[in-house]
Amino acid sequence: MIKKGKAWKFGDDISTDHIAPGRLFHLRTNLPELAKHVLEDADPEFASKMSIGDFVVAGNNFGLGSSREHAPQVIKIAGVNAVLAKSFARIFFRNAINIGLLAITCDTDRINQGDELELDLLKGVIQNKTQGTEIEMTPLPDVMIKILNDGGLAKHVEKYGDFQLV
Repeated sequence: MIKKGKAWKFGDDISTDHIAPGRLFHLRTNLPELAKHVLEDADPEFASKMSIGDFVVAGNNFGLGSSREHAPQVIKIAGVNAVLAKSFARIFFRNAINIGLLAITCDTDRINQGDELELDLLKGVIQNKTQGTEIEMTPLPDVMIKILNDGGLAKHVEKYGDFQLV
C-alpha cells in the first residue's frame, strides 16, 4: 500500500481538543461538519488549505486527552492519508486503527511543513521526495493492516465475524 501527499507539521502534545475543538461539541453528531474544523485550534488554516491525501505530521504524544473517537474520525473524514508521529496517546492510536485511520510511528524530525511524502506500508519506509531522504517507520502488525484495509474494526468484524482476525 503506497500513499502520497503533502506534510502538515504540528508539534508535541496535540490533544483531542486541538483535533476536534471542544468548543464545537454541539457538532459531535455531525462529523462531516466537525471535520471542516479539524485541527483548527492547532493551525487555524489547516482545514481550509489541506488537500485530500495529505499527511498530518507531529511530534510526541499525538492525540492525548479524552478517549472520544471523534478526533481520529474527523481526521479521516477530512481526507488525511495518515498521521505520522513520534508517539501517540494509546487510546488515540487504538481508536485510529479501529476506525480505519492509518497512524504511523516514526522519526518526524526530518520532515518539514510542505514536504512531499510517499509512504510504502509494505516496505516500512517513508520517502521524503522534497528532501530526497528515506525514513524508516515502525511496521504495523499484519492484523492491523487487514483492519485498516477493511475500513476499520467494525467493517473487519462484519466481513469475518466476531473476533476472527484473519
